[in-house]
Amino acid sequence: MQTRDRSLPASPARRRLIGLALAAPAALALGADEAEPAERAGDPIAALAAEGDFSGSILVRSRGEVVYARSFGLASRAFAVANTLRTRHPIASITKTFTATLILDLHERGQLDLHRPVVAYLPEFRREGTGAITAHHLLNHTAGLPNFDAGNSLERALSDGLPVYQRPMTRAQLFERACSGAPVAAPGTAFDYNNGDYIVLGALIERLHGRPLEAVLAGRILDPLGLADTGLLRQSDVIDRLATGYFHRDDLDAYVNDLPVYPENWYAAGAMYSTVGDLLAFADALFGGRLIGPPALALMLAPGLDDYGYGLWSYTIRIGQRRSRVAKRPGRIMGAQGQLFRMLDEDVTVVLLSNAARGELDALVARIGRLYAA
Repeated sequence: MQTRDRSLPASPARRRLIGLALAAPAALALGADEAEPAERAGDPIAALAAEGDFSGSILVRSRGEVVYARSFGLASRAFAVANTLRTRHPIASITKTFTATLILDLHERGQLDLHRPVVAYLPEFRREGTGAITAHHLLNHTAGLPNFDAGNSLERALSDGLPVYQRPMTRAQLFERACSGAPVAAPGTAFDYNNGDYIVLGALIERLHGRPLEAVLAGRILDPLGLADTGLLRQSDVIDRLATGYFHRDDLDAYVNDLPVYPENWYAAGAMYSTVGDLLAFADALFGGRLIGPPALALMLAPGLDDYGYGLWSYTIRIGQRRSRVAKRPGRIMGAQGQLFRMLDEDVTVVLLSNAARGELDALVARIGRLYAA
């Protein structure tokens, strides 16, 4: 049985298989260091990575300075291509933090009232019981919508496939799936991690901007920050330097290829890719008040049910005799696994991106953060 730090919120991946995260700093250019053996003496992070059979990249910035940047394992096992700091990875539900930022940007611009019913902006959202659902409820997963991802498990995926993700769907069809069925709880009364909430938010962003999500994401976040290694995945696109995903089958005691999917079907809930450097730049801009202002950032970081704010978990941990505020966004889709971990009071950011999932990265990212929080 696995144990975890009680100070960490439960990862959504623990509840289902598909749970379904300025130019990048010059210090992240490739260098000789990342080619050194992972067993290099005096490197406690490499030791932790080896302990967990970690494959991917780890980046740490402490008090304005990049203090650790290393890659481990293979981006492609078939072709023996090593992971590097420039390897692009699917970031799964870290996407939700980008989506929440775009929603809060609309709120700051006076185009969206977070507490006004969504049907006022999206009339097609008017279904049985949805009239009281607001953007606030969708952002913090308390909308009460039925969860079309519920019940996913490795065994079921291997036997029955993943129907929502293994057939091409238009965004209108995704929206219909997210909204089908009567709500299962009154808005605001229960936390239920639900990709459908963020599919609706993606549709809301497109409606209010009058442009596709890709264009809004580029115009409001990616281009202003110079995030050239970040974008939305699409099954038909060949993306340079994108890692291949592998997940570990305990019954086979081996890594296997990720299941075939249309990644665009995760849409605003989980369809993005990025690098550790781009995610660090995004985190610095977000928490530094350069994407949304302090009042909107405070809304994002206000912990609701299950310590979930808007698009991330927000909670405190104990460091020695003091309490430390943490903003954390995990993501996982099969072998793709990531962590964006910000210790707000210590100005410490840890970014992990992995393409070969064995276990979860919650404990690893917390242990790395504590190394630099003293």
